[in-house]
Amino acid sequence: MSEPGAADSRSLGAVGVVRRLDGVRIAYDFVAGKRPIVLVHGFASTASATWHRPGWVSALAQSGRGVITPDLRGHGRSDKPHRGADYAPRQLAADLVAVLDELELPQADVIAYSMGSRVAAAFARLAPERVGALVLGGAGPLELFKTWDPVNVTRFVSHGEISPGSANASIAAVLGAAIAAGADRHALVACVQGIAGATLDVPAGIRQLFVAGGADAIPAGVAELAAARGADYLELPGRTHITALTAREFKQAALTFLA
Repeated sequence: MSEPGAADSRSLGAVGVVRRLDGVRIAYDFVAGKRPIVLVHGFASTASATWHRPGWVSALAQSGRGVITPDLRGHGRSDKPHRGADYAPRQLAADLVAVLDELELPQADVIAYSMGSRVAAAFARLAPERVGALVLGGAGPLELFKTWDPVNVTRFVSHGEISPGSANASIAAVLGAAIAAGADRHALVACVQGIAGATLDVPAGIRQLFVAGGADAIPAGVAELAAARGADYLELPGRTHITALTAREFKQAALTFLA
């Protein structure tokens, strides 16, 4: 979903596209600087909406860090395949590896949000040597798409209808906003299918900071997850899943953790 924020700052850097072996093209922006950070957005959003407009790219670049902001496949300027298998966590993770390869970067830190946190975790599992440290925001042990009825997902995307019941409320809320914003309906369904059940498992030895809004129900249980791993945790009081991204405390904590 799109997030509110400051003016777009993509003019700060260069724009690139890398083509995967499966033919899918991944678009990204790159701001040169020391020890680059990859920013991974969430479902039905874009790098621009999640990271540029709320001021993340400007803040990180002003600190001297390099910044890489890909649009995940199915989103933004990247290609949008329509098969669930094309959105398996390993595929999305391999897209990030391909971007680093294109930029000839052996390693990067990662800041991710919502579904992007699961993609970042998959990236760490696929290529742990390419990941310095992880900041995982807006995600907890329960993967939202796993709770969705696939029949109702397809029904809502195709016809705008859904069976009554609170269990389906998030389907209408999340997908409705994405469709209204012009998202590719078939890519949305495929992404839900591919990501459903994706974990936040990360190889031992990679430092992790978890961040969540205090008024956000989506990452329920994240404090306990962080404690169990011995990872750092920051709660943003009163912040929702959307407004957490605009919190100055989030940016400052991420920069301090990745320093």
